[in-house]
Amino acid sequence: MEKTIRIFSPATVANVACGFDILGLALENPGDEVIIKRKASSGITIFNETPYKKIPLNPDANTIGVAANALLRKLGETEGFEITITHKIKPGSGIGSSAASAVAGVFGINQLLPNPLPKEDLVEFAMLGEKVACGSAHADNVAPALLGGFVLVRSYDPLDVIRLSFPESLFIAIIHPQIELKTEDARKVLRTNIQLKDAVKQWGNIAGLVAGLAKNDYQLIARSLEDVIIEPVRSLLIPGYENVKQAAIQQGALGCSISGSGPSVFALCESQEIAERAASSMQKEFSKLEIDTVKYISRINTEGVKITD
Repeated sequence: MEKTIRIFSPATVANVACGFDILGLALENPGDEVIIKRKASSGITIFNETPYKKIPLNPDANTIGVAANALLRKLGETEGFEITITHKIKPGSGIGSSAASAVAGVFGINQLLPNPLPKEDLVEFAMLGEKVACGSAHADNVAPALLGGFVLVRSYDPLDVIRLSFPESLFIAIIHPQIELKTEDARKVLRTNIQLKDAVKQWGNIAGLVAGLAKNDYQLIARSLEDVIIEPVRSLLIPGYENVKQAAIQQGALGCSISGSGPSVFALCESQEIAERAASSMQKEFSKLEIDTVKYISRINTEGVKITD
């Protein structure tokens, strides 16, 4: 039986414009990389080899530790594990940093156990890690990170996660402005009441996006990538957001919106060429405000978290 395992857990784009807390997709890059090793004593020990010194090493305060311990308790396992984080998505980036960690922990430990659970059964444990990071146990990041692809969280009670069909040609351009925006802070600005007409429009967009993905209908996808509830308030936290969005669309992006809680911005595109153009245009808009950025261009990752050599 293996004693050590190396894991890659992908970044994700959650919400995907209209699907707040229920839609998400996995990226091929970037991602978290961790090494998990059995140890003689019980409990979880965490080591951080990344540049991000604020990552908590206390398992009760770390997304990996909380998710992993929840899994071990549920299974009645008393084995101990050392978890070394060797590469980390920048915390607070809006591309699923906390989710990738939680997923890496539960997936890796599960693989080292005698009778590993299927990936689908790990979502609920990874969600508990997310709750530590942002106060809400949502699955729109952890589900695609675990399962890969484009996912819909149809229900939270009971949990029902569905993998969606999508055009294979899709590319995502991600621009991460180098400003800090915590998920818990981005949630504080959300409205607690919405008008019925806005809810109806949002429901239509969610249904239209799912249908457009299934039918490979790019025009329907583009019409549906509209968020009338969350984006109007969260976009105020991202300098120059409207100009950045329009720059991507002018370059042919199907749509552009905030990735997760921000500050990263994503553009969904029909091809890599369009994604590259959209990314460059978005970066130019941020540079006008003297905001440094990091760019990622990625297909949708169909595998999700995996063992690496």
